[in-house]
Amino acid sequence: MRRNQFLIAAIVSMLCLGTMAGAQEEGSKSVSVNAVQRLNRAPVNKQVLEVKLPRPTEFHLPNGLTVLVLERHELPTVDFALWIKSGALQDPKDLPGLAKFTADMLREGTTHRNSAQIASETDAMGATVTATAQFGSSHSQVAASGLVENTGKLLDLVSDLVENPTFPQDELAKYKTRQLADLEQERSDPDFLSMERFHQVLYRDFPAAVIAPTPASVKGATSEELKQFHDRYYVPNNAILGVAGDVQAKQVMALIEKYFGPWKKQAVSEAKLAALPAPEPAKVYLVDRPGSVQTNIVAGDFALRRSDPDFIPLRVMNRILGEGPTGRLFLNLREEKGYTYGAYSYYTADTYPGAFVAETQVRNAVTDGSMHELLGELKRIREQAVPENDLEDARHAIVASFALSLEKPATLLNYWMTSKYYGLPEDYWDRYPAEVAKVTPQVVQRVAHKYVDLDHLQVVCVGDGKQIKDVLSKYGTVEVYDTNGKPVAAGGN
Repeated sequence: MRRNQFLIAAIVSMLCLGTMAGAQEEGSKSVSVNAVQRLNRAPVNKQVLEVKLPRPTEFHLPNGLTVLVLERHELPTVDFALWIKSGALQDPKDLPGLAKFTADMLREGTTHRNSAQIASETDAMGATVTATAQFGSSHSQVAASGLVENTGKLLDLVSDLVENPTFPQDELAKYKTRQLADLEQERSDPDFLSMERFHQVLYRDFPAAVIAPTPASVKGATSEELKQFHDRYYVPNNAILGVAGDVQAKQVMALIEKYFGPWKKQAVSEAKLAALPAPEPAKVYLVDRPGSVQTNIVAGDFALRRSDPDFIPLRVMNRILGEGPTGRLFLNLREEKGYTYGAYSYYTADTYPGAFVAETQVRNAVTDGSMHELLGELKRIREQAVPENDLEDARHAIVASFALSLEKPATLLNYWMTSKYYGLPEDYWDRYPAEVAKVTPQVVQRVAHKYVDLDHLQVVCVGDGKQIKDVLSKYGTVEVYDTNGKPVAAGGN
């Protein structure tokens, strides 16, 4: 293992010496951005990192469960990941959050264990067990990790949670109380309000428009509805199980067959999603939050599917624009102008086109300047070819990060689960560094034109309408909402 660590460290240092130094600690402004001069003297190795990831062995149980086993013997640990091919996108329109409720409640009781016993067993093993169904995701996940000596016990517990949940009413009542409190707190969070409005204006009637349950859906959800969702989608022929760690494929498969073999197969209706709405013309939305001392700005449009060949070029473009503290948005709005603690961009991708987002939080007094600079950086990445030095830094940083991630079994497992779930080519990760290296200034500009669409850019600002509405009107027609998501009539501020 130590030899591998030194090898990867050497690769990273050759690839990006000097590049990672661009990550600055918060509050460090000892040198003006304008004063920085690129001397390009770092001894960077121009060769492309060649990688051949260790491949998992694929198995198929008679009940239809697909299993990926990745042997990694550096540490005496094991990681499990179960992806159910149904998630929040399958929530009924009148019951948003059903997939989330179902996943969250898996650990609250089964036919063999109550909530306290599940918590006690997990703690005794020093293990972690989670179950999630994130809004906007096409799948639900159950994950577990622990010492390899507890592999059998962990599989026994996880299989019980997945196959035999009872969704006890007393635990559901406690869960609802916690969820209602969370929803009330979210209504006071400008980050939540900005993303709620952004997803609603972008996706409209498409399921990804919803990012949280409603008080009505929390109060109305029943144990029977959770059980029906579980029974409909939590079936082996609708799932992929991944295993990575200090295991032997033959031995771990015997345990998987023991604990997951009895899981009964059944027909699953293919999830058919509505078509995405056509992009709307560019517009500005204000969520009026009286008394707010800052403005939260979110701007974006549709991005792409995970299987789209533009995924890697968009990653490079986004690295340059705003992935971290070396991105243009951060350097401009924070380091140069001092408007904010941070400004970033990112994108999501699933079985449907996700969203491209640029965001920042600024003082009310600099809302105008921040809007101008943020939109200016979006325009610049589209219209001006990226200098080769900037592109080189971005490519090196991405490949260096990828190289370092190969030491983590859980990360390797996630790569292969992603490949299997989204149908990526078998050599996708082997070719990843080379594909990153292929990205040219022309390619960056092409994907920027496609995914940073200023003609259809949706801008959402959360702040005190009395202080910022007139400023925002300089950037387009402003549509106003209150913090409960209700439209405010013209002149309502």
